[in-house]
Formats: sequence, C-alpha cells, structure tokens
Amino acid sequence: MIEHIVLIKFSPETTIEQKEELIKKTLLLKEVIPGIIDIQQGLNFSTRSKGFDVGLTVRFKDRASLENYAPHPAHQKVVSYLKEIGVEDNIVVDFEI
Repeated sequence: MIEHIVLIKFSPETTIEQKEELIKKTLLLKEVIPGIIDIQQGLNFSTRSKGFDVGLTVRFKDRASLENYAPHPAHQKVVSYLKEIGVEDNIVVDFEI
C-alpha cells in the first residue's frame, strides 16, 4: 500500500470558500480514480504549518495506482482548479506502508 501526502500553500488572495471547494472536488476523486483506498483532505489549523493551508492524504493499493492517479483527467481538473485559485507551493511525500 502507498501513502501519498501533500501539503498546499495558497496565495493570500485565496478565499476560505475556494479552499473548501477544493476539498469537495478532491474528495470526489475516490469515486472516479481506480486504486484509491482512502482519501482525506482538510484545512490546516496548526500554528506550526509554515504557511501551508491544506493537507491531503491519499492511500493507494499499490504504486501502479499512484502512477495512474497523476495523469488521470479527474485529478488534472483538480490541479487546474488549484492553479486557478492561487496555489503558491506544495510538498509531496510518498511512501510504502
């Protein structure tokens, strides 16, 4: 199994409503992308976040599922929305569990 973790930092102009819409769009990916076992995303409330606003974890059944996730059209729509609302930076970590 693969754990995929993403931390996302937005521009100061990005609204809370836009971040919440991102979360709704992202959580729907489980219904359309094969190999996703679990997906969680939420607004960060930590004071130790170094400016990262949103956290995402996706659990995949295997590496092939992770590799198919990035180019999938539904995921690409979410990536386009991220760019549209002002993503500034992200950190990605993938590991086997």
